[in-house]
Amino acid sequence: MLCDICGSKGARIRRITRTYGKCQDVLVIENIPVITCLHCSESYFTAETLHEIERIKLNRKSLAVERFVEVASFK
Repeated sequence: MLCDICGSKGARIRRITRTYGKCQDVLVIENIPVITCLHCSESYFTAETLHEIERIKLNRKSLAVERFVEVASFK
């Protein structure tokens, strides 16, 4: 895979967990794909991923499973 930042081969998709909000309004989204370049060490989300994160945040009540905090999983 080519890196969108430096153009080198070697970019890989990793899965991460991110927390959005704070206090009682916190939402944890698991398994978010992030592209990481082995050459320049930059990491970034695609536009599609950012749109899906926003969709999850907007629909958190129907998508999240309550644990100690609300947690949703990126597909």
